Amino acid sequence: MRSPRVSAAALAAAVTATVACVALTEGTASAANSTLTVNAGSPFRPVSHVAAGGLYALAENNRPADNMLLPLKLNTLTQPAPRVGQRPNGQPPGGDALLVAPQATRVGAAEYIRMPDIYPNFPYQWVSWNDWLSKVDTQVNDRLAATSVSNIAGWELWNEPDYTWNTSAAGDFNAGWVRTFQRVRARDTLTPIVGPSTATYNESWMRSFLTHARNTNTLPDIICWHELQTSANIAAHVANYRALESSLGISPRRISINEYATPTEIDQPGPVASYIAKLERAGVYDAERAFWYEYGTVNGLTVNNQPTGSWWLYKWYGDMAGNMVNTAPRAQTGLDGFASYDPTRRIVNVAFGGESGTNFVRVTGLSSLGSQVRVLVESTPASGRFTQVSAPTTISNTTASVTNGELTVTVPNMSTTSAYHIVIQPTSGVPSYQQRYEAENAAIFRANRFGSSSASAGAYVGQIDNTGDPRTASYVDFIVNVPTARAYTMRIGYANGTGATATHGLAYNGGGWSTVSYPPTGAWGQFGATVSTSVNLRAGYNAIRLAKGAPFFSGGTGYAELDYIELT
Repeated sequence: MRSPRVSAAALAAAVTATVACVALTEGTASAANSTLTVNAGSPFRPVSHVAAGGLYALAENNRPADNMLLPLKLNTLTQPAPRVGQRPNGQPPGGDALLVAPQATRVGAAEYIRMPDIYPNFPYQWVSWNDWLSKVDTQVNDRLAATSVSNIAGWELWNEPDYTWNTSAAGDFNAGWVRTFQRVRARDTLTPIVGPSTATYNESWMRSFLTHARNTNTLPDIICWHELQTSANIAAHVANYRALESSLGISPRRISINEYATPTEIDQPGPVASYIAKLERAGVYDAERAFWYEYGTVNGLTVNNQPTGSWWLYKWYGDMAGNMVNTAPRAQTGLDGFASYDPTRRIVNVAFGGESGTNFVRVTGLSSLGSQVRVLVESTPASGRFTQVSAPTTISNTTASVTNGELTVTVPNMSTTSAYHIVIQPTSGVPSYQQRYEAENAAIFRANRFGSSSASAGAYVGQIDNTGDPRTASYVDFIVNVPTARAYTMRIGYANGTGATATHGLAYNGGGWSTVSYPPTGAWGQFGATVSTSVNLRAGYNAIRLAKGAPFFSGGTGYAELDYIELT
């Protein structure tokens, strides 16, 4: 969080950095005639919508509405502390992580709790160590008492210490990190800890922090920093961190970029597409849209519970399934994008932007789609935070020939601030609605993704092992979209190497629990077996949970791995 109540000097520095960044991007973009290369035959990880999140994205009283959030397949949110005091940009305190947790859970989103947001001001006004540690105790106790909340993915101990930490009053940050870390762990040994959450990536700062944390056994479980100046440095920063981590003998950590995009870019889907592309390729675990203006709107994606232009970029992202595939821009500035290939439906999705004029998207690896394909090209504008955009604009919808497994799509008259979308599918058509949902594409809590040649789309979810505690319960939430309200047969692909029947709990749309039984199979990680059950779904989006453990469910027996669900 950089914007709320910043000093004049800090704001001037931030604006100067932002203007320099935008000028560089626009100068590069003006050349046009750029080509983005997409290799649909080169998957690099399952679709998990890593950058579909936001800082202060939700507010109490279900803001924005669920129907605005479900299509986005939100990954992780960073929300203020329980008993929030933070008044972002002078707005009333809101977005308490525990109070918005029911809605976040309904839409499949995890949450980090930003602990210093229990203070009202930004930059935070330090009081004393007794005051801070008392506030830490209060937050942890509130979370432990919230036994129906199971989507809390981490404690963010501080925010932007390179900018907000008061060294003269509180002492050295590294020592303060240790005190805070140990205070949280004294009450909660289970929830991951997130940090250091610096405003910028700085190798020497990070080296000092990591070395001290390693030596005091207080390394964060999830490494976090912010990308608030330009997307062009993301790849270099992640590579630098990984090299630093290795040089210090630290085991690889998940990386969270829980604030991304400048104040001017955040409402421009073209530049934001470039952030998402670079975050995906860098392999970060989660990333959240920066907070600059109003909370409870996913930072400008909705206005009065209607979509803005930027919402459609994230809707395209949410529609991606299967695997993310490699994209190669000309440079780290200008035209860039991200893409997926769903092998079940044989659909390629490409979202891109950041360039003006006429540009090209070259797509290879298309042999499995046949010699003729249907190509849809559409766009969404930079409408700002307060202008509704009811639908994308169709640019073209034509049939194209595939030669040697590739084709090039020409996109004329691009605007640097707009985002664009290409959908390529066989001319024979695809199912009228998505029927198969890969487990590895779902929202996964306290379980892990693995690869297997026998799994649908090459991956599955395993280690769904935990029950009995809302901080560790293991479950998988599928956000599905069906055309009509009726009973659907849900077929589940699974593996169970225990030698005995295992069970999961099944619930959907917040309803009651039933049990799914998985007879034993040949081995772990080997798929082909299925079981079927019936689910009564409403038209549109639904949330389906398969759980080893979850609130209001006593727990499954044995163990099972999940490959996919299929609705017919």
